[in-house]
Order: sequence, then structure tokens, then C-alpha cells
Amino acid sequence: MKKISFLLVLLLLVTRFSLFAQTAVALNYAFQPDEKISYSVFYNVIGIYVNAGTATFTTSTEKIQNNDVYHVVGEGSTNPRYDWIFKVRDRYESYFNISDLQPVKFIRHISEGKYNKHEEVTFNKPANTAITNKGVYKVPENVQDVISIMYYARSINYDQYHVGDKIPFSMFLDNKVYSMYIHYMGKETIKTKYGKFNAIKLKPLLLKGSVFKGGEKMTIWVTDDFNHIPVRAESPIVVGSIKIDLMHYDNLKYPITVLR
Repeated sequence: MKKISFLLVLLLLVTRFSLFAQTAVALNYAFQPDEKISYSVFYNVIGIYVNAGTATFTTSTEKIQNNDVYHVVGEGSTNPRYDWIFKVRDRYESYFNISDLQPVKFIRHISEGKYNKHEEVTFNKPANTAITNKGVYKVPENVQDVISIMYYARSINYDQYHVGDKIPFSMFLDNKVYSMYIHYMGKETIKTKYGKFNAIKLKPLLLKGSVFKGGEKMTIWVTDDFNHIPVRAESPIVVGSIKIDLMHYDNLKYPITVLR
């Protein structure tokens, strides 16, 4: 991936990049329609964190070809005060089955400075293919897109894993299938804007690109409750580092567990 869009950077930071192994996993749905979660992105280059942008994810339900699906929209933007330097308005959408959280359709619209890109992917589960405007691609049986990954991962029971486990998954992006994994690092307490949380600590394998250096350099903390929402993520990038913090949540399926 030679170019990673602004919102995709946020997605890499605020999602666990799916603990979806290539075997059947019992699901405990951790979200519901009308959920909304928002994050602030802080950029650090000389020891000072600057609030550089935001990312918001909203969930609803719809029907596609008589199938009940979740529709998740992820939107990312630079703060307006920095638009004169480099204006970003990105939007990602994923439609995935309510029954098994498998993707049906994926839409990505990128607007970054003078760069614009629109992409649509349709997943044919019976044929194990992904259809884009570039062609038809063979994909693994349990492949995910970058949005559906986030919500599938939230529905997995992390207690079934041991510290040090590496859990593989497959992702389709930019007309390619990527085989990746996430490293489960155990649990710890983390302090945020909303107070202290018992959190699950994870390190996903990242692809080397124009923003990230690749490897296991990113750390992500998700709530150790039934919601499993990310509350913080930190990672070095090619120049400086990035920190993502949960800023707002609304209509979570379960009460969020905060340690005062």
C-alpha cells in the first residue's frame, strides 16, 4: 500500500485489526444500531501533542438484497484550523451481515488535498470473490474489510487467548488480500479522559507503507468489558508519533466499565 489515506490511518489505530482467525468463532455482539463513537488524533513531532484530526463511527441497520445488514460509516477529517495546510475529508462505509458479520459491500471515498479516490467493493461469499472496478479477485472464506474487522473483533471473547498468542486474519484492501495477525499482550489499567479502565492490550502487525514503519510498533487498549471499544492507541510513524484517544460515545449496548 503505497498510499494510506487519513481515515485508514485512524482505522489502523482505533481498531484491533480483527482477532478473526480462520476458524469459526462464537460471537457475542458488542454493539447495536445507533451506536456512535468518536476519537481525536494527536500528532507529536517535537514532544508536543497537537490535536490534528477526528474520526467518528456510526452504526445503523439496513437491507441489501433482502438481507439484514449493519451499515457502519467511518468519517475522518483534519481539524478546520489546519485545512489551509492540508484538507482531509475521508469517508468509509461497510455493509456486513447481521447473522455472521461478514462483509457484503465496502465503499471508500478519499479527499485529501488535491488527491481524490472513490472505490466500491462487492463481496460474493458463495464464490469467495471480491468485485471491484478493477476486476474480480479470489479471497479467503472469512475475509474482512477494514471497517467490518473492527466490529467483528469487538464481538470476540479475548479471555480465550493466552498472553503472547498471535491470532491470524485476512483483509481485502486495494485489490489485494493481506495475511496479518494481532499479538495479544494481556491486560492492564489505563487512564483516559473518562477515567481509569481495565483494558486489553494488543499489538497488531502493520504493513509497511508511507505512514507506518511496519511490524508490531503500535499498541492499542480496548475496554475489558462487553463493549470492547478502543480507548487509546499509540504508534510511532515515519516522522513523529500519533496518539488516538476516545472522546465521545453514545448508545453503547452495555454500560461502560470505568474505574474511578
